[in-house]
Amino acid sequence: MIAYRAMVDVPRELVVYVASLLRAERRVRRTRNRTRALTCFRQALFGLVWFRKREDLTTLGAGFGISRATAYRYRDEVVAVLSAQAPGLHEALQRVHEQGWAYVILDGKIVDTDRCAEKTTSRQGETIDAWYSGKTRDFGANIQAVMRPDGFPVWVSDVEPGSVHDLTVAREHALGALYAFAAQGLPTLADPGYEGAGHGVFTPVKQPADGARLAVDNRTYNLLLRSMRCKGERGFALLVGRWRVLRHVTVSPRRISDIARAALVLTHFEHGYLSC
Repeated sequence: MIAYRAMVDVPRELVVYVASLLRAERRVRRTRNRTRALTCFRQALFGLVWFRKREDLTTLGAGFGISRATAYRYRDEVVAVLSAQAPGLHEALQRVHEQGWAYVILDGKIVDTDRCAEKTTSRQGETIDAWYSGKTRDFGANIQAVMRPDGFPVWVSDVEPGSVHDLTVAREHALGALYAFAAQGLPTLADPGYEGAGHGVFTPVKQPADGARLAVDNRTYNLLLRSMRCKGERGFALLVGRWRVLRHVTVSPRRISDIARAALVLTHFEHGYLSC
């Protein structure tokens, strides 16, 4: 085996921040000094390389001088301490509201995963693959996110199987809080997939089934809504583009929630958005 040097494009301050979280966790666990294969700083760097480059953990662990089992354990620790810092939906919406933003954007994404054998029953009573998404025609996990009007992500939801519709996931994890803040003057903009979401969630007016043209008022409404909502695409672009591990997840799909929350915290740190 031939070793070589490599670099990762993350700021040193981010490594120090993650290391401080790991140090606090080790104190809680009462881990004795010099009993770990890596220092907190090196473990933080190891975790960030995985988030940024999505390298094979066995190979990545070898580069840091640790075994495969230790590499998986250290990766899980980094994910856990980061995801614990992610804001809840009410906290995220309250902060957006206090900062004076006029609305938030709700969007969903299917995170690509390996094939899973889990089955479920469709609305038609047929047995289907729970994690197969008809939207992407591939296996994946459905996760929702709330963005500020400039597209910056402020919250991500728990994960659901890819066969679950965006609106169903939103009802399960987001709509209750969104309704409450809509009543306070912070409405939500969403795409046509959320039609029927309810109070305070604005979606485009669909074309009539008979093929007739929409009225000019409805066309103008759709144009304005889309021009504001389109920036929401930036949210998942920031998360997935920067933290490549979310491009294809090979761990259990149920763990995507923690990985996405950890990526959200890393994004918040790099953009100076972490709450004090």
